Amino acid sequence: MSGEAVLETEDLTKDFAGFVAVRSVNLCITRGAIHAMIGPNGAGKTTCFNLLSKFLSPSSGRIIFDGRDITSLRPADVARLGLVRSFQISAVFSHLTVLENVRIALQRRRGGSFDFWRSKNVLRALDDRARALIDEVGLGPYADVAAVELPYGRKRALEIATTIALEPKMLLLDEPMSGMAREDIERISTLIRSFAVDRTILMVEHNLSVVANLCDRITVLSRGEVLAEGDYRTVSADAAVREAYLGTGQGDARGDGHA
Repeated sequence: MSGEAVLETEDLTKDFAGFVAVRSVNLCITRGAIHAMIGPNGAGKTTCFNLLSKFLSPSSGRIIFDGRDITSLRPADVARLGLVRSFQISAVFSHLTVLENVRIALQRRRGGSFDFWRSKNVLRALDDRARALIDEVGLGPYADVAAVELPYGRKRALEIATTIALEPKMLLLDEPMSGMAREDIERISTLIRSFAVDRTILMVEHNLSVVANLCDRITVLSRGEVLAEGDYRTVSADAAVREAYLGTGQGDARGDGHA
């Protein structure tokens, strides 16, 4: 990690008709880090993620990405700057092949058109790059398989491939391990770690074992506010974090691996 901030928030707040879902949150995500945002249900994680990716507008506060104030920008504008989000529910075209899904993401990099009406020869010019990305996420044998036929863990790998095709500077991953079997968790963890070599990653994740093994720094939210921040050892030893997760000051905050 370089120590340079790539994404910062200043007193980020979101009020829904009197209910404050996010209150004065100050984040500093370091370039090249794998940073997790965790917290019990209702902590404000999803709202905060929606604010960062501009699917919600803050009631007050600022968001700075790569030295630029993005508080008032639209989601598409933020994505073009290199801040790209994946979703908890897999967002791929189910009846297109793996290759076609990645190629569509690559087409988006061309500018204002998805080229749906261009000749196949024009689109095939993107195939080499698409296949390289597919191989990179371990989906080479599935290139010509429809996304709907993929096992769940492989479908999540495809979503990451389409996200990477947008050439992001930073990825926002919304519960990337949700619903996965252990072997899929290990595969996606390895994939995230490999992509973090030259990218920054902020993830919301409920599986605390994943967070402990994968993330450099962790921000714990509770009731819309930052409760604690640090590496896993630091936050798991924090009495307030234990209380928020377990309702007690006793025991290991890692629990059974899930929040």
